[in-house]
Amino acid sequence: MQEQIFQIQYAMDTFYFLVCGALVMWMAAGFSMLEAGLVRAKNTTEILTKNIALYAISCIMYLVIGYSIMYGGGVFLSGIESFDLATVLADKAEAGFDGGSVYSGASDFFFQVVFVATAMSIVSGAVAERMKLWAFLAFAVVMTGIIYPMEGAWTWGGKDVFGLYNLGDLGFSDFAGSGIVHLAGAAAALSGVLLLGARKGKYGKNGEIYPIPGSNMPLATIGTFILWMGWFGFNGGSVLKLADAANSHSVAMVFLNTNAAAAAGAIAALLVCKLTWGKADLTMCLNGALAGLVAITAEPSTPTALQATLFGAVAGVLVVAAIISLDKLKIDDPVGAISVHGVVGLFGLLIVPLTNDGSSFSGQIIGALTIFGWVFGTSFVVWSILKAVMGIRVTEEEEMSGMDVSDCGIDAYPEFVSVK
Repeated sequence: MQEQIFQIQYAMDTFYFLVCGALVMWMAAGFSMLEAGLVRAKNTTEILTKNIALYAISCIMYLVIGYSIMYGGGVFLSGIESFDLATVLADKAEAGFDGGSVYSGASDFFFQVVFVATAMSIVSGAVAERMKLWAFLAFAVVMTGIIYPMEGAWTWGGKDVFGLYNLGDLGFSDFAGSGIVHLAGAAAALSGVLLLGARKGKYGKNGEIYPIPGSNMPLATIGTFILWMGWFGFNGGSVLKLADAANSHSVAMVFLNTNAAAAAGAIAALLVCKLTWGKADLTMCLNGALAGLVAITAEPSTPTALQATLFGAVAGVLVVAAIISLDKLKIDDPVGAISVHGVVGLFGLLIVPLTNDGSSFSGQIIGALTIFGWVFGTSFVVWSILKAVMGIRVTEEEEMSGMDVSDCGIDAYPEFVSVK
């Protein structure tokens, strides 16, 4: 009977992992639509090309070496593809069939690899409209194959940071990746943006800030809703187990809190815009929803619904302030990715101890500094090498004419291009 129950649990947990992974994979479409909507029409095809290419690169690099760095084992997943039921049952029987998640190692890889792609997608939006396509893709190889897996090994992988200290022992906790995924992606993006510089015409000589509106608000809104939906897999799948009553309840609470935080973030950002400028700024509302999602990602299982709503609301206010502040510092981020995923990702880490007794503020701070320091530093080095070797910024003429023509040779909206 125990063996039969175990097999049912194995099947349910594996299936749940795969479905959640598919939801997270669908977030790639969300990032694509969001970014396509927030850039100018002349750069739409290029941003879409970057998104599908970075997803494919992430999958290959994590398969080849990334997963091995993060969790151990051989390259190309050697050792996890095989399945011997007798061996698995013997191991579980020795443990009394108690405790731990039971699922296929292959499903674990699939769930993890889509997180890698999410981190890389964050970089895409921040450097949009002026970075060379092939320089970006070259960076994606290093980011997804080495940089992300290294910090993932120190956090979710449980390995000591260069043999010096263990973040888990210090009280660091990041349930689904506010820091491990989102802060990391923002750190890589920030290093690239600082070396890349702002888009032409974004800032005046006397400190003026000139808005550069996106081309397609319906696409940006659809992208946000896709991300919102995918986040249920992002956070819900991180419970790692479904086939028992306690974990099923935990999954339900994670879904509830994730949704509440996103809704509160959107409303809070909208209200801030109305009170500040007297207008309902759609882009800020969209980023407010995403900010609520990022904030709750670090710990969606332990807050009450009211606490999750309050956390999301604070995140919605914070992201508006962050976007404005970065603009004043002349850090040009076309989609607000650094604010949403970086500033709010840090906020998400810092509020974990408010509801999770197993974490500490000092541990969260050290963990955040470790993630940011490693990813920002290594990314800056890689970007610098790429800048010296092949250049990372398109020419002024290419930027003005649009990267669709120079990089892809295809206009996203050919009907609206004037024929000369």
